[in-house]
Amino acid sequence: MGRTLQIYIFKYMLRMTAYFAIGLGSLIFLADFSEMNNRLSAISTYQITTGLALSAARLPFILQIALPLIILASTMAALMQLNKKNELVVARSAGVSAWQFLTPTWLAAGIIGILAVLVINPLATTGFSFANEWENQLRGKAPSVGVLSDSKPWLRQQSEDGGLYLIGAERVSSNGVILLDASFLHIDATGEIIERFDSPRAQLAGGNWILKDALASRAGQPTREIGERTISTGLDSSVITEALIPPEMIPFFELGKQIDTARAFGVSSNPFRMQYHSLISTPALFIAMALIAATVSLRFARLGHSAEMILGGIVAAFMLYVITEVTKSFGAAGIISPILAAWLPVMAAGMFGIAYLLHREDG
Repeated sequence: MGRTLQIYIFKYMLRMTAYFAIGLGSLIFLADFSEMNNRLSAISTYQITTGLALSAARLPFILQIALPLIILASTMAALMQLNKKNELVVARSAGVSAWQFLTPTWLAAGIIGILAVLVINPLATTGFSFANEWENQLRGKAPSVGVLSDSKPWLRQQSEDGGLYLIGAERVSSNGVILLDASFLHIDATGEIIERFDSPRAQLAGGNWILKDALASRAGQPTREIGERTISTGLDSSVITEALIPPEMIPFFELGKQIDTARAFGVSSNPFRMQYHSLISTPALFIAMALIAATVSLRFARLGHSAEMILGGIVAAFMLYVITEVTKSFGAAGIISPILAAWLPVMAAGMFGIAYLLHREDG
């Protein structure tokens, strides 16, 4: 009977998680499509089907951020429903302990966490990058030519005349070889800006930046079209990725290579190591969320106070999320070890949940 009950709860947990994911995903999709439609509707080549496809490509990236809360909500809902139908009461009276019927919920949370890392994360990063590039192509507008007026990240490289180039981009391809809405500021050895080049697309190939449909501007002179422009560079794609691409936009399977390459070029690998260990700890984070849900869901049928307990679970999960984000920032900055930053909040939450359940169930 114990095995049958565990399989039943495991399937129930998966089904409840699917319901929450579909419901929240639908809301996210509609909200993102509405916002996308408002942004792009003025473009002549824009169609409703294009907006739907763009929102669908962006959906996995947004949904993966909400997955911990989905696990929390689905676990709470599953245990509440089982309690409401007195199934857990019957299980307890038959001698099944709380640890036995809670184990399937934790197993389901862990499996979903593994799928989130191995399947959803690569799909999310690829889809989001694709959506960004597609949106940029749809816009097809000339970039702003105000010197340093853009809110874009910048990196620098040395130029052949002893000066340097400041390079910025609105969007970057996931491998760091394509810059979209790129700007190149040519600065001489005295610090004076010689010229600025703006291009909707700049590609790194053969030790050169190849700027397509570029615009050139100098102080006191009108902007002119120069077509294709080639600028030599010694930058590697890993350096560009480090400077211009958030670690969250790199697929899980490419993070290890990115860490090794960054180290080889003397670039700080802490942001990538932090993201890597955050993803590795995702299954444990989901299990911790399920533990938190269990601590506030097992007393409903007997003692009531459901609203207070639900609020307590939400507050506990929010605190875990805030602490996780803070330690993640510390780990990315190198203040603390990325391994410690990724695992400490998760392990602390897990041990708290286990200790609470031990106290409540075993005295």
